[in-house]
Amino acid sequence: MSLFKARDWWSTVLGEKEEFDQGCLCLADVDNTGNGQDKIIVGSFMGYLRIFNPHPVKTGDGTQAEDLLLEVHLRDPILQVEVGKFVSGTEMLHLAVLHSRKLCVYSISGTLGNVEHGNQYQIKLMYEHNLQRTACNMTYGSFGGVKGRDLICIQSMDGMLMVFEQESYAFGRFLPGSLLPGPLAYSSRTDSFITVSSCRQVESYKYQVLAFATDADKRQETEQQKLGSGKRLVVDWTLNIGEQALDICIVSFNQSASSVFVLGERNFFCLKDNGQIRFMKKLDCSPSCFLPYCSVSEGTTNTLIGNHNNMLHIYQDVTLKWATQLPHIPVAVRVGCLHDLKGVIVTLSDDGHLQCSYLGTDPSLFQAPKVESRELHYDELDIELKELQKIIKDVNKSQGVWPMTEREDDLKVSAMVSPNFDSVSQATDVEVGTDLVPSVTVKVTLQNRLALQKAKLSVYVQPPLVLTCDQFTFEFMAPEMSRTVSFSVYLKGSYTPPQLEGNAVVSYSRPSDRNPDGIPRVIQCKFRLPLKLICLPGQPSKTASHKLTIDTNKSPVSLLSLFPGFANLSEDDQVNVMGFHFLGGSRVTLLASKTSQRYRIQSEQFEDLWLITNELIIRLQEYFEKQGIKDFACSFSGSMPLQEYFELIDHHFELRINGEKLEELLSERAIQFRAIQRRLLTRFKDKTPAPLQHLDTLLDGTYKQVIALADAVEENQDNLFQSFTKLRSATHLVILLIGLWQKLSPDQVAILEAAFLPLQQDTQELGWEETVDAAISHLLKTCLSKSSKEQALNLSSQLNIPKDTSRLKKHITLLCDRLAKGGRLCLSTDAAAPQTIVMPGGCTAIPESDLEERSIEQDSTELFTNHKHLIVETPMPEVSPLQGVSE
Repeated sequence: MSLFKARDWWSTVLGEKEEFDQGCLCLADVDNTGNGQDKIIVGSFMGYLRIFNPHPVKTGDGTQAEDLLLEVHLRDPILQVEVGKFVSGTEMLHLAVLHSRKLCVYSISGTLGNVEHGNQYQIKLMYEHNLQRTACNMTYGSFGGVKGRDLICIQSMDGMLMVFEQESYAFGRFLPGSLLPGPLAYSSRTDSFITVSSCRQVESYKYQVLAFATDADKRQETEQQKLGSGKRLVVDWTLNIGEQALDICIVSFNQSASSVFVLGERNFFCLKDNGQIRFMKKLDCSPSCFLPYCSVSEGTTNTLIGNHNNMLHIYQDVTLKWATQLPHIPVAVRVGCLHDLKGVIVTLSDDGHLQCSYLGTDPSLFQAPKVESRELHYDELDIELKELQKIIKDVNKSQGVWPMTEREDDLKVSAMVSPNFDSVSQATDVEVGTDLVPSVTVKVTLQNRLALQKAKLSVYVQPPLVLTCDQFTFEFMAPEMSRTVSFSVYLKGSYTPPQLEGNAVVSYSRPSDRNPDGIPRVIQCKFRLPLKLICLPGQPSKTASHKLTIDTNKSPVSLLSLFPGFANLSEDDQVNVMGFHFLGGSRVTLLASKTSQRYRIQSEQFEDLWLITNELIIRLQEYFEKQGIKDFACSFSGSMPLQEYFELIDHHFELRINGEKLEELLSERAIQFRAIQRRLLTRFKDKTPAPLQHLDTLLDGTYKQVIALADAVEENQDNLFQSFTKLRSATHLVILLIGLWQKLSPDQVAILEAAFLPLQQDTQELGWEETVDAAISHLLKTCLSKSSKEQALNLSSQLNIPKDTSRLKKHITLLCDRLAKGGRLCLSTDAAAPQTIVMPGGCTAIPESDLEERSIEQDSTELFTNHKHLIVETPMPEVSPLQGVSE
């Protein structure tokens, strides 16, 4: 028995396959007994009208025969039922039933029965109004301040309000700008009608304004004009709520103030009489109905809100006071007094489940047995707690958060790259300037041990590399089965990719006893594409704008043995010089020293150095591993090329700013184009021809501007994509050089890659600059911080495009500076303490203010000779990083 479950007092199911909505339920003393006992009136879309008076023998009983007072079939669908003083000459309560084309008012009366069947109830039609428009909903009240009677206002599907003064039709008015009807309610305090229009705004119309809005001249109006003509109405006040409304309820528990409650699709609002928001509450679940009622606390209002999760929430203003579970989704909820039981909650579902329930729980006679108490030994508890914490810490360090179990894999994925090019190249629609672009075949093999379902293979390579097919689907794979798929890879764009690695990811479902549909799993396999796919042998160049020197601890290796497919011996037999010609057009030269253990890579473009440098290091490691040498190591002792890196960052950021400007200008031209179209359309619809006043010329010129701007936006997006690819290549190179420079471990290099390469693609909403700046700032204020004061600073949780790149470049410089002074990259809090290791070269404290920064500019100049944008006074001459390399 749950405390948060509605206690069933009485329930029943209405009819078979009948449908109901929020207006189909009403509670009132419809038979005028005067004893304060409410009856439940329910109408259905099938035309059935039922009146219940529940009398359960015990809590939870179903319906009895005598509980149903009246059931009648009215043939037409019942949209809404209301009880009020609708008949002239009497203040007795009558029942108003709204059909789609008719309004009927009935009298419900009961007579004492002389037999065991009990009392008998009759329904009598008092009057009816045939509607000329299809009705949507209705409301009632003492319109205009009349006493002792209620008037009815019906809203049609096309937005017309029809007012009936009991047996006679008063007038009809169209709501201005009405497209779809919304919920309708009447406020007696302000004598106004409140609805929510299709513009998603709450609107209030005074009854006096509606009444005094006169129709057109009756002598000239036709029947059609009688239905739709009228003076334009003026709205009293409006409030934009930004969502469609489900229901409106006016609450006034005293004469001093009243509130307008509006239930939206995601929020519910409480408004004052003048339309100002008293409060609002954002709902966690999609609501289905609501009902405000009086609260025991003065100045507050309770609200019942039902939602589509079978829950009924009770709010006191905006505070959730109670939540209870219902057996169905309520579309209507009411509170009344039934069988001398006050506060009974009556709910109705769309399929006819009618339930009367109350909150809380029944008393339980169960008593928990007493637990034997024992004396606590706090010293032993402390020792046991420390042992358990040590075990948990060891497990987290060795296995991570989730313990790994050794088992045989259900699926094994392997990829093999063909050593030779395809005999017939599969490259199509290439943008490379060369005549023939080669392609290479990759075969991916899937070997499964168990039966697998819905296996899907997805392959990804770095653009501008393109696959002939990147998606493969296997509906079912039998046990011990092998599947092999092949595809080709080629270069499509005219620039180099940031990486030559590809990734094959397989997602599949493994059936189990408890889950026949299968448990989703993912496995991946990486493969490496050959360098010759994007590069050809070329002539070495003696001069270049960008140069790098890589130091090793072993004697130099012949470049012909490292790059056997790129030998070019047409001119001489030099084995220490080799040229590479990328298909995009750029050239890279690789030189090996004859006397020292150094290699030089040089090119006209800084980002083109990355692939050759990475390929050189990988092939050197593979070469010495084959020789059985395990202590091979590479290092970088030159100055960090941050200036060249910052130029690429500035170019990428400039393209992003240009993209924003072009999109804003395109939006302005599109608005201008639509405005001219509307002007022309108005001129063309006018019955009396009027001169165009050169609007057609203006339209043609604006159209050409829109097309030109759209082309410029597309061109800028292509340039931005290429710039981001080049920036990623340069970022990989900078991370590699930092790792070689400071001899970072693989874990520390992984932290740098996560900070500098957080995005696979760049967008206007979330760009590379702000993301990397936030990541580097986090590193500077955690593991690379100078003091605990920096660690206590909080970073901004919102990422916005910066005004410029000066802050990012300063943080990258600080990162390199602190790594040079002995800083250590780590993610654990234990190792976040500042390091006090002193590096050679006279490094001093890192500047944390403008005054401190001016005092150490000289030392920073000695360490980073390429930071021209940070050093204004007395720039030092750039020192070539290739000194000591002999040709």
